[in-house]
Amino acid sequence: MTPAPPPSSVFFPERPAPLEEACAAGPRDTAALLLFALSRRLAEDRRPVLFTAPRAWFAEHGRPYGPGMIGVSLVLAPAATAGEALWTLEQALRSGAVALALGAVDGATLAQTRRLDFAAKQGGCVGLVLPRGLDGLSAARRRWRISTVASAVDPDDARAPGPARLAAELVRGRGERPGAWILEQDDETHRLRLADRLAGNGLAAI
Repeated sequence: MTPAPPPSSVFFPERPAPLEEACAAGPRDTAALLLFALSRRLAEDRRPVLFTAPRAWFAEHGRPYGPGMIGVSLVLAPAATAGEALWTLEQALRSGAVALALGAVDGATLAQTRRLDFAAKQGGCVGLVLPRGLDGLSAARRRWRISTVASAVDPDDARAPGPARLAAELVRGRGERPGAWILEQDDETHRLRLADRLAGNGLAAI
């Protein structure tokens, strides 16, 4: 894999595109994936977040615990099939009733992702497809691979872990250079922030 570009030429795209894709690097990275996905909601947008997936996905990974997501009103919409989940995702985006719509579905075609991109623009919200991998063509402007990384040491207790951290690798960005960044949970805003705001440049070694 090629090394990340120099820090001076790479900036983390904090503002989400209407449609993005993100996958977990491995099974143990699913929690980090969901944390990243929720961070793509615009901070100032107070509309709820919808999460749809086939029921088999929820059986395998469990259901996100809504009350534990401070500042997020989460709506779960289990679907019978991946096709039904894609339809739910498109309708939610087009409705404009949500700030962010997440769909854990595989096998979306280029035509289907184009419909999702158009629906997100029409509804003035953000759509994020969460497939198992990033193969195939997609209309998503950005495609991410998310992995868990060790947290930093707690500044007040060297024996305790600090805020949760993850690595976000931009595999493809339309008109943007690929790169990878270390993000960490901000306990005050309950959102992700660049680790370089504390030290270093935030670029992960890839």
